Amino acid sequence: MGMSVGGDDGEGMCDINTTPLIDVMLVLLIMFIITIPVMTHAVKLDMPRPTDAPPPPVQPEVIDIEIDFDGTIVWNGSVVESMDQLERYFRVESQKDPQPELHMRPDKRAKYDVVARVLASAQRNRMVKIGFVNVAEFQD
Repeated sequence: MGMSVGGDDGEGMCDINTTPLIDVMLVLLIMFIITIPVMTHAVKLDMPRPTDAPPPPVQPEVIDIEIDFDGTIVWNGSVVESMDQLERYFRVESQKDPQPELHMRPDKRAKYDVVARVLASAQRNRMVKIGFVNVAEFQD
């Protein structure tokens, strides 16, 4: 294994160092070998036929619950007299399929206790779709 450091005439050596080139080529070859089996796997999908029409979208029933500043609870425009009556409403509505959506609209000045009791009552009766509507008025 000989080594050449240049000639006697003072010129430098002009040979290319091929070791980094070989290293890069080996890394690319290994990456190629690893990725080839991944590309050959096929996934079987049962796609719907073009003749099958999608079912029409079902609009869910919406129940509006408003809570006034004085603690009055309004169910779709009618005043709820007591929490027991509200519990009965929730029991009836939770049995429906699909279950209706509850849209809660608490007043800005409503006490948190009343809102929390209504939410707890809905949860006890297994109401799932509950949301707050028009909460932009709370961001002052």
